[in-house]
Amino acid sequence: MARWRSSLEVFDTRTGRARVILRTPLLIEAPNWHPDGWFLVNGAGRLWRATAHGLTPIDTGSAERCNNDHGILPDGRIVFSAHDGTEAGIHLWDGARVQTLGLPRPSWWHGAQGDRITYACARGGDRVVRIATAKADGTGEAVLTPGTAHHDGPDFSPCGRWIWFNSDATGHAQIWRMREDGSEAAPVFRDNRVNWFPHPSPCGNHVVYLAYAPGTLGHPRDRQVSIWLMRPDGGGRRRIVDLFGGQGSLNVPCWAPGGHRFAYMRYRP
Repeated sequence: MARWRSSLEVFDTRTGRARVILRTPLLIEAPNWHPDGWFLVNGAGRLWRATAHGLTPIDTGSAERCNNDHGILPDGRIVFSAHDGTEAGIHLWDGARVQTLGLPRPSWWHGAQGDRITYACARGGDRVVRIATAKADGTGEAVLTPGTAHHDGPDFSPCGRWIWFNSDATGHAQIWRMREDGSEAAPVFRDNRVNWFPHPSPCGNHVVYLAYAPGTLGHPRDRQVSIWLMRPDGGGRRRIVDLFGGQGSLNVPCWAPGGHRFAYMRYRP
């Protein structure tokens, strides 16, 4: 194989070991674990089905310029954000056709629970990123966070009563949690690292997140970063993977259905 750029890997919390699933010269990002055992990723503006045997493109029709905000809804449909206009919009793919949700733009999908989705968005013309929820059909939008800080990377807890996210409201990006209606928002812990993209496991025992070095601005790609695991109460934090990555490594829900393994991307310069 030609020199690889992207390495799709899986970490097992029971063994504490990681294994490589696929290496490819293509820059691919943000693996979601499909219930059937394959991985949904994006690369070169498209969505792909990734397995140990390689990459297969997914036909998203006129929805092009797909980014790394995508996943699988509980009913099996693929949900994804794409810049098919001047701003990112959210789309659904049922295996045959693509439906564009009527949400305001820009909107970047991040998580789902039951018939609801949660996503990052900019509203009101100020370009400050907020967190919102809506029904999976795009109706009933509720913007949950104020425009006083950057709030991003939302993901539902398994019970659906909490939303995990990252926020720089305390100075730099930290891991936060709030009720599904936006109440009781607070950081779960505080440290000097720049922490992004928390994802609670389906079993409810773990939360995985991505940590940048202190002083990092935003969530850039191609940096030395680490993946951390903790309990939902913020205790037991431990660094489990060091890697060259960042943007694209752990953006969206990445756990296997059982909640003991998760997928991530490692990159090569």
